[in-house]
Amino acid sequence: MSDFRQADEASIQIRSFGVTFRHGQQVPPQYLVPPAAGMWHQLVCANRGALTVRTEDCAWVVPPHRAVWLPAGFQYRLEMTGVVAVRMLYIRPARGARSLPRDCSVVNVTPLLRELMQRTVSLGALDAAIPEQKRLIGVILDELRVLVAMPLQLPMPRDARALRFAGLANRHSGPALSTKLLLRQCGTSRRTMERLFRAETGMSLGQWQRRQTLLQALRRLASGENVGSLAGELGYNSPSAFIAMFRRELGQTPKRYFER
Repeated sequence: MSDFRQADEASIQIRSFGVTFRHGQQVPPQYLVPPAAGMWHQLVCANRGALTVRTEDCAWVVPPHRAVWLPAGFQYRLEMTGVVAVRMLYIRPARGARSLPRDCSVVNVTPLLRELMQRTVSLGALDAAIPEQKRLIGVILDELRVLVAMPLQLPMPRDARALRFAGLANRHSGPALSTKLLLRQCGTSRRTMERLFRAETGMSLGQWQRRQTLLQALRRLASGENVGSLAGELGYNSPSAFIAMFRRELGQTPKRYFER
């Protein structure tokens, strides 16, 4: 990756990074984000495996061939599921980038944008002073403006009771711990927990749990687990019931979703 601290390269509009991480590796943000890069927009793509991007308020799961869009200024950490091939773009918030998305989100990566990312990674950076690279910058910005967001974020509550519930649910997904038992461990009634989750995440407790189960399933499917065994562990009566949930949430069966 080229050095963000070189002040004499103001014409550099996009920088890039590509690396493969082993399963379970946690990556400090400073490893992927050089000291002066915090005010650049970022597009973090998983070409293989699955990424979990966490901020203080939310988590996003990034399956293969999707990406998370992070506007400038966000602090985050990455977690890996499976062997993960990461490709990243850093976009300078210049005049041409003002119309880019303002919120964090998981997005579908078009085949064209995927190839543009690969090309940029091979070059290291795109310099607007070079005509050929300036044209690439324009096409990339056009592709970024039409990104389609996916419902793959999990907002986190702040209340101590709700946050404890969320932590227990993330560690013990599936039928092993019922909602009633989780509530008992948090010392809170269902009614109170419903109120907390609606107020702090914008989702009902049931909606939050379904999203949490979906994101865990995405991570595990990306690491190579099969639908048959995973469905039972996550509390579904049959693989077909799990597939129906998956299709309802993401519009495709797991097999189609994970196809390149």
